[in-house]
Amino acid sequence: MDRFDAMAVLLTVVETGSLSAAGRKLDMPLATVSRNVSDLEARLKAQLLNRSPRRLELTDAGRNYVAACRRILDDVTEAEREAAGEYDAPTGRLVVTAPIVFGRLHVVPVVAAFLEIYPDVDVSMALGDRIVPLLEEHLDCAVRIGELPDSSLVATRVGAIRRVVCASPAYLARMGRPLVPADLAAHRCVSFEAMGSSDAWRFADETVAVRSRLVVNTADAAIEAALAGVGPTRVLSYQVDADVAAGRLETLLPAFEPAPVPVSLVYARPERLPLKLRAFLDFAVPRLRARLRSTPPEGP
Repeated sequence: MDRFDAMAVLLTVVETGSLSAAGRKLDMPLATVSRNVSDLEARLKAQLLNRSPRRLELTDAGRNYVAACRRILDDVTEAEREAAGEYDAPTGRLVVTAPIVFGRLHVVPVVAAFLEIYPDVDVSMALGDRIVPLLEEHLDCAVRIGELPDSSLVATRVGAIRRVVCASPAYLARMGRPLVPADLAAHRCVSFEAMGSSDAWRFADETVAVRSRLVVNTADAAIEAALAGVGPTRVLSYQVDADVAAGRLETLLPAFEPAPVPVSLVYARPERLPLKLRAFLDFAVPRLRARLRSTPPEGP
């Protein structure tokens, strides 16, 4: 048994809450996960986990041991980074996460330019609309959209985006244009789950009831439905900038929009910042700010 590997397996079991979930995350057979934990317990002559069909709980010895494992593995990672020269020159693999559409439209172009300037740095991009914990997932930095909770993460604001209502010109010609939020009650709306309730949409000073004929779980689907003339939808401004500029969609009710949503680049605060991350932050922050400033402030 490799003791460091077994420690990493145990930490994944604790973080995911079960042996089977740890196996899926590590792409490891359940029997191998279980054997790693059992071998650790046999070596220590102590029970680390209380197992039941419904949940796993750390014993007192397990809590102390897991805390020690985290410290040890963090020290090993830090030593490997230093030995690999990450503090001498920008080098190594950088892992960045961002929301799917924002990542495709804004982060990928910035990363592509960064790779041209820094040939010794490789980048792994994880695009997804789920908030991913940086430390647990071993991510270097993340683009986050929305107000940030208090945490140990460092956040650098790169701009703000608006929450907009939009519809296709064909739909508006057929069904009319809402002039105030309450007018949406007479329309067939398309709701994007991540933007809030499908029964009510919040504006600057009021929340109005809507009838959502279609509810979807991705912004792309909501936008496609609006383009197809299903009805008005509500998404983030950057997601429809191109369609608005091309006249395929029109923004509605701009005077009633809620306050803009902040966009931030966040990262953990290590004792020493690897040069690959410092280089990326210095490169990406001004370019993301410029890209967000260049997006249209309002629709027609």
